[in-house]
Amino acid sequence: MMHILCMMHPEGAVRRAMVRKRKREPPVDSSDSPKAETRSGGVVGILAFAGIVAAITQTLVVPLIGELPTLLDTSASNASWVITATLLAAAVATPVAGRLGDMYGKRRMLLASLVPLVVGSVVCALSSSVIPMIAGRGLQGLGMGVVPLGISLLRDVVPTEKLGSSIAIMSASMGVGGALGLPFSAAIAENASWRVLFWIVAALALAVATLIWFVVPAGRVNTAVGGFDLLGAVGLGVGLVCLLLGISKGADWGWGSGTTLGLLAAAVVALLVWGWWELRTSEPLVDLRVTARPRVLMTNAASILVGFAMYAQSLVVPQLLQLPEATGYGLGQSMLAMGLWVAPSGLMMMVMSPIGAKVSAAFGPKVTLSVGALVISLGYGLSLPLIGFDSPWGLLAVTIVANTGVGFAYGAMPALIMGAVPQSETASANSFNTLMRSIGSSVSAAVMAVVLAQMTTDFGGFVLPSEDGFRVAMLIGCGVALAAAVVAFLIPVPKAAAQPEPDAATPSAPEAAEAEVKA
Repeated sequence: MMHILCMMHPEGAVRRAMVRKRKREPPVDSSDSPKAETRSGGVVGILAFAGIVAAITQTLVVPLIGELPTLLDTSASNASWVITATLLAAAVATPVAGRLGDMYGKRRMLLASLVPLVVGSVVCALSSSVIPMIAGRGLQGLGMGVVPLGISLLRDVVPTEKLGSSIAIMSASMGVGGALGLPFSAAIAENASWRVLFWIVAALALAVATLIWFVVPAGRVNTAVGGFDLLGAVGLGVGLVCLLLGISKGADWGWGSGTTLGLLAAAVVALLVWGWWELRTSEPLVDLRVTARPRVLMTNAASILVGFAMYAQSLVVPQLLQLPEATGYGLGQSMLAMGLWVAPSGLMMMVMSPIGAKVSAAFGPKVTLSVGALVISLGYGLSLPLIGFDSPWGLLAVTIVANTGVGFAYGAMPALIMGAVPQSETASANSFNTLMRSIGSSVSAAVMAVVLAQMTTDFGGFVLPSEDGFRVAMLIGCGVALAAAVVAFLIPVPKAAAQPEPDAATPSAPEAAEAEVKA
């Protein structure tokens, strides 16, 4: 009786924890409860919906690019900042949101990230000039951390046996949103006011926030919370803005111009100083010692290459679909028709994601990433004889094959990262991996712009990318995808995770991660 009374004392909780530790019993984890398991499907669906909304936001203004100078009463160069602002804001916000998610809770930061997404959408919907539109698009970019935060939250709240497939579905949501965003935006822009686009996104973001608030659990609480590295956040932000601004605007300003070269040089200096500071401070924004581990480092390198390969075909195929048929290789499709031809490839990513998860469960995510990169290269290879084909069905096949590979790769990368970092750094590491993919996409856009700008043909007084230019662009994409497969093949995998049981969790399970980190 005395023992029972002692255990009921306020200090009893501490004693019970010590008893569990002596018995090597795991602490109580609400994510493994029957109730959590029952609603895990709904949680995954809500987080995937959040990723789709974020992706739609990024592609929202693509159908309006040609009309933005008129709509906003500005020049074409100024109007291009409507896209650039989102890219820059997302690049800076993503690693910061990841670190704050590890410190204060991923669900809390998910909700916080949706606030600027809603506010920015409203600002854009009410804008009549370029400055408020750029500000609104920048605010929307601050909400792009929802995908890595959502993937990291899955590790906390989804049962282990469902984690691999859940990560794959969440990762595929970006592709689905990007593919659906084009026909969605084009249809509304052609049949209603362009402002309706932003009101719809604001409503969708509010719906996502409401569902997360009422349905998604908070996940584990990180009791070892450190301080926020403000200097690290500023340094990384300066470096990324200079780097991505130089890459994204280099084609417009000239790659040899003083502005472009100055920005790229400033990026190198800022990022080197940032790296020195991150290694020096005790509570870094990004733990570079963790990212330097071979598994994390190689996965991030493969992510840059996959991001490049993924984005190259998404730039080339829409142009081929919309160029005039009289060129001999264009297919003369409208913006809406182009979006509808591209949309199935995004849906294919969602369909194939469970298959990719099963491959990861059987052979490990390293194999899934390698196979995904090879499939992407196969898609590029198919494109070479199909450029100039007088039907869009050929390009549809190209995008479906390529995005099948993207779906495999995007589901495997978070699993590899989470299998190699401590539980307390899941969101930060995933956000950094997402940033690597974004850098790959930005470099891809710059390279494709140079290739298509240099290899042109005269068509009725208009300069258009030539057929050979498109072929070279696709060959580059194929080569980069093959390079990604090689890098993925070289990713080291612990022996314990090399041959998982058929029904075992993917290597992204918390137990595997902690074991590897301690090793």
